Amino acid sequence: MDVVIVESPAKAKTINKYLGSNYKVLASYGHVRDLPAKDGSVKPAEDFSMVWEVSGDKQKQLKAIADEVKNADRVILATDPDREGEAISWHLLEVLKAKRALPKGGVQRVTFNEITKSAVTQAMANPRDLDRELIDAYLARRALDYLVGFTLSPVLWRKLPGARSAGRVQSVALRLICDREMEIERFVAREYWTVDGLFATQAGESFSARLVLLDGEKLDKFSITTAEGAALARRAVEGARFRIASVEQKPVSRNPYPPFITSTLQQEAARKLGFSATQTMRVAQQLYEGISIGGETTGLITYMRTDGVTLSQEAISGARAVIAEDFGSAYLPAAPRTYQTKAKNAQEAHEAIRPTDLRRRPDQVARYLSAEQAKLYELIWKRTIACQMASARMERTTAEILSEDGRTGLRATGQVVQFPGFLAVYEEGRDEAQTGGGEDDDNRRLPKLTVGEHPLLNDVKTEQHFTTPPPRYSEASLVKKLEELGIGRPSTYASILQTLRDRAYVKMERNRFMPEDKGRLLTAFLEKFFERYVEYDFTADLEGQLDQISSGQIDWKDVLRAFWADFEPKTREILELKPSDVIRTLDEFLEPYLFGNKEGDRDPRACPACADGRLSLKAGKFGAFVGCSNYPECRYTRPFGSEEATAGQADEGPRVLGVDPATGQPVTLRSGRFGPYVQLGEEGEDKAKPPRASIPKDVPVETLTLAQALALLSLPRTVGTHPETGKPILASIGRFGPYLLHDGKYARLKSTEEVLTMGMNQAVATLADAANRGGRGERKAAAALKELGAHPESGAAVKIMDGRYGPYVTDGAVNATLPKGVSPDALSLEQAVELLAAKAAKGPARKPARKAAAKKPATPKAASAKKTAAKKAPAKKTAAKTPPGTEA
Repeated sequence: MDVVIVESPAKAKTINKYLGSNYKVLASYGHVRDLPAKDGSVKPAEDFSMVWEVSGDKQKQLKAIADEVKNADRVILATDPDREGEAISWHLLEVLKAKRALPKGGVQRVTFNEITKSAVTQAMANPRDLDRELIDAYLARRALDYLVGFTLSPVLWRKLPGARSAGRVQSVALRLICDREMEIERFVAREYWTVDGLFATQAGESFSARLVLLDGEKLDKFSITTAEGAALARRAVEGARFRIASVEQKPVSRNPYPPFITSTLQQEAARKLGFSATQTMRVAQQLYEGISIGGETTGLITYMRTDGVTLSQEAISGARAVIAEDFGSAYLPAAPRTYQTKAKNAQEAHEAIRPTDLRRRPDQVARYLSAEQAKLYELIWKRTIACQMASARMERTTAEILSEDGRTGLRATGQVVQFPGFLAVYEEGRDEAQTGGGEDDDNRRLPKLTVGEHPLLNDVKTEQHFTTPPPRYSEASLVKKLEELGIGRPSTYASILQTLRDRAYVKMERNRFMPEDKGRLLTAFLEKFFERYVEYDFTADLEGQLDQISSGQIDWKDVLRAFWADFEPKTREILELKPSDVIRTLDEFLEPYLFGNKEGDRDPRACPACADGRLSLKAGKFGAFVGCSNYPECRYTRPFGSEEATAGQADEGPRVLGVDPATGQPVTLRSGRFGPYVQLGEEGEDKAKPPRASIPKDVPVETLTLAQALALLSLPRTVGTHPETGKPILASIGRFGPYLLHDGKYARLKSTEEVLTMGMNQAVATLADAANRGGRGERKAAAALKELGAHPESGAAVKIMDGRYGPYVTDGAVNATLPKGVSPDALSLEQAVELLAAKAAKGPARKPARKAAAKKPATPKAASAKKTAAKKAPAKKTAAKTPPGTEA
């Protein structure tokens, strides 16, 4: 019997059905080894040797694989058909070698681009050896990423408070986001006006035309920049008599887009479906690994990590057959279409992403799919069909309309689709930057215009416009930019963008990336001290070298040696700097951003809270902020960021709300590093901090009153005495929000207003409701968030539950936590079964047994002290023995 090893259990089950009883298909559950997350796993001094460690949760699975392999005739490594899949196969081979578990028949490698019976059978008939060049490219990439991360991150921890990590591609992607934000902040809007004439032909049909010629001068976008200028232009148009000077009709054709590759699929899914890159790849993985249709699990799309835009002859023939059947021969070009990859760093030799069988129309398979699976499959199916369809044909009409003296002219344009071609199926989405805010004439038809005709001017419309800054990057546009620059690999974009969010370097606003303060500070640090390593060209060139390794053109260790020879001395140089020197340098570098430009007599660095203080960048335990040079006499601070960005977070010094009638001390509204707060009185001579209270997020700072401030300062508030227990009920605001406290038990409140105004009756009822929901030790059975269906093997109900530490999936016997970023609403039954299988493979968690400390022989002095202590110690009661395996 031959043993076949794939990556996921879902694939293993499907492929085993295809291959039959002579094969045993096992899953590795992804990568089995990695570099330990500690310094020294890559050793430049030892010619970049690497220390690999088997993941703790894979030990049991690897043992099961090794036991099966020992009795096998042959091992066939069938992991994914890309560089990462080749690396997993190599790791498996190395582990099996170390365990001396290789069979006499040896080890072979097979790859298939789709999980269908024909593709798998054909691959098994054509095995090969492992691709050493792809493995070398993986080793070089992994070593580079490790060396950058584990060399640069400690520099950040010591020199830049609040920074968590940096990465070879991650930091460049972050720089793109920060650079775009700087463009937006520096942008100065320009005013311009357009003048349109509304005409009617002699037949009574209306059309509009834009002014392009005034007083014999051609106009450009910014020729008219004031309302006065627009009014003059309007009068010139109103006072003229016009004729049609020329009409030009020009045929135009549009060709279809190439089929999807990884990056374009991520872009289109973001534009059209609102999917994140992570979500797109997760759903695509499900479609690739297979969906149960008619009782048989079938892969619906080809492998989704690819740079290639080519299609197999079989796929092209299938597409043409569907086009002829569904749309007719007019939509079928005379010859099949072929495409070539334009990406700078494309190197994968796989097909584009396409359905495995184009006869499976989206509406036919939708009932077997989840909502997001159906949407993504339809997107892929339509793009694949469209790429083999006829071009769209349009007619573009341009009419020039001149005054009788020839000094005033307008232009009317229109475009009519005469034959939709591929547009009948698919049109690519556009980013905001692509639209340019211009007028779309694609479907505007002009009436029949005749040269020499005098159209009737009915009205003249003037309109004011302002130029807009470039838009922030969306996931789609950022992926597109990274691909254009040749930075990173399409298969890694999803994880890179997710890491930026997880590190809180960026946040999403209206599905756009906006840099957080710590992200901007990190980018500034890298630009100032490691400029070369966040340069776009340098990163793209390094990516190109990695591709040259995979094609066998250069040696992977030569690339590492050249990189390390420059990088390692640079990190040592920065480590020798004092943190104060780093902050001082960044303060100067970031001055235009943090303080803006001097306006008139106003010094942007002057402290607003004291007479002679100067503002500068400071470093604290929780990150960077702007503070006064007169600290501690002046405690003015504001968050890191420009004055405009922090205007709502920091006031011009303390603002007096009023005087506390009980103490006669002023109550002031202030701003600190952690947000706005109120303070009673001033700091005393002993430097003791006066009473303070943070402003909750649901209390508007702008309308804060003295009464509200005093109420916040008085918390916790005693609501009253519980009528049953006689113990007090307190209302306050804690780390996790507003709450009630009674007899050691808590009840969550909805708002700050409830904390300040809730009466006894409502408080008692709220506490009773919280008790009915169950506290610690008396929690009621939780309702399922979602029921996914029956487990395909055990028949048990598979549910998603809401646990103490987040949602998890269970079949009643095994519980598996949902991976970070996976929404309970998006989880499918197949994915849940895979999570449960992975958890079951790990086995139950066991607490390591405590070893009894070895007793040292007592010295005479120690023995004497022990006897004395024994005499003085009171007698202890004998505790009941706790049964093994239970908690005391």
